[in-house]
Amino acid sequence: MDLRRLTQFVAVVDAGGFTRAAALLHLSQQALSSAVRQLEKDIGAELLVRAGRQISLTPAGRTLLDEGRALLAAADTLAQHARAAARLERDEFVVAHTPAIDNRDVYRLLEATIAHFPTTSFTVRQVFPADLVAGVHDGTVHLGLRRGVVPQERLAATVARYDPLRVAVAATHPLAGRRSIGVIELAAHPIVLWSPPGASYYSDFLVNVCRRAGFEPRYRVSRVQGCPPEAAALTDDGVVFVTAAAGPALGGTVHVIDLDTPTLVPMQALWQPHTVSLVREAILRTDDVS
Repeated sequence: MDLRRLTQFVAVVDAGGFTRAAALLHLSQQALSSAVRQLEKDIGAELLVRAGRQISLTPAGRTLLDEGRALLAAADTLAQHARAAARLERDEFVVAHTPAIDNRDVYRLLEATIAHFPTTSFTVRQVFPADLVAGVHDGTVHLGLRRGVVPQERLAATVARYDPLRVAVAATHPLAGRRSIGVIELAAHPIVLWSPPGASYYSDFLVNVCRRAGFEPRYRVSRVQGCPPEAAALTDDGVVFVTAAAGPALGGTVHVIDLDTPTLVPMQALWQPHTVSLVREAILRTDDVS
């Protein structure tokens, strides 16, 4: 497939027509229309329905648009890598994770790979879910990590690992002295979530943990984002589901408690499709399920 023609097709759709797209691409409308028609000929299917100045996508056009964006992003990433190799720059691998994932869990995932690739520079940063997906799409994030399993039509994805779910409470909380606890015992306490149910697959996962135990949780959304997940036990005065190790945390101000019935929560890895990375393959291959 001619990537130049694919780029022009995407531009026509994004601009809502040939007139504006031609101006943005500094092409004549005739040349742009001819390029899109040649793309249709190459593929063997009509992509756009033209009605005067209005256009609409055919099913083939919608498929090409959705998957073509990912292909163009991957081509841009490939060009960046080739330019970096030509300049003999150190290879950089960027990992981003959502606030629901502790950076200690991220390091555990990366540790063996960091040792195996001594000439690679690793950058780990925390971002919000929407920024995570956008960063993976545009190639500024090489591996995205988040809790829960979320369908992604235009990203490659897998479960990177499973972590045991626990609960965190403030040291002054009535449950703080417990070594383990049943989920049903949380029914009397508010549950702190990072996003409302329905807006986050991870929140949906946690709510369903409570429902399977036999109760509908009373929840509140954390008013402090970006801190270690267990910090919400202090800032929002409730019970927080976390993956931190059991025992005292945050200098003893928080206690992390095991669940009586072990529950594993997935960490989903996302990356740009149509790309190959030895570092990424090593990260996703070397980790063990906790």
